[in-house]
Parts: sequence; C-alpha cells; structure tokens
Amino acid sequence: MTEIETREIWLRGRFGGRGQAMARLLSLAAAPTFAVMALIAAMAPADMICGAMQGPLSLQGMVPMYALMSAFHLAPWLRLFK
Repeated sequence: MTEIETREIWLRGRFGGRGQAMARLLSLAAAPTFAVMALIAAMAPADMICGAMQGPLSLQGMVPMYALMSAFHLAPWLRLFK
C-alpha cells in the first residue's frame, strides 16, 4: 500500500525541510508584485499598453485588475500583523 502524501510531506521531501519557509516567502511576493504592476500600468504611455486608453488617467483595463489582484493576495501580509 502506498501512503497518501500530504502537502507537508511533499514540501519536506521536495525542498529538504525548507518547503514551508519557501512557501511563506513566495506567498508574500504576490501582493507587492501586483501593486508595482498596477503602478507601472497606470503610469505607462498609451502606446505601451495593449488597448486604447480613453483619457489621461483611464481606470479601465489592466490597472484595476492588478489592484484587485494585489488586494486579493494581501492575506499573507495580514497574517503577519495578527
């Protein structure tokens, strides 16, 4: 019979006991990355962004998407301050 592998056992085997720490660090990387991407998309000239902008400060398209993705990935950061 084979053992059903849990996430912890898989991480321990795959990363030699450092899997939990690596998973925590990786989960902290998402929110700041998406926030920076939202800033870049908001400040980029119109010809650099796919799709036409409808004004100097258009909030349609990539900017709100990256802002929402950043907000949805804030949970690991909020757990740090708990």
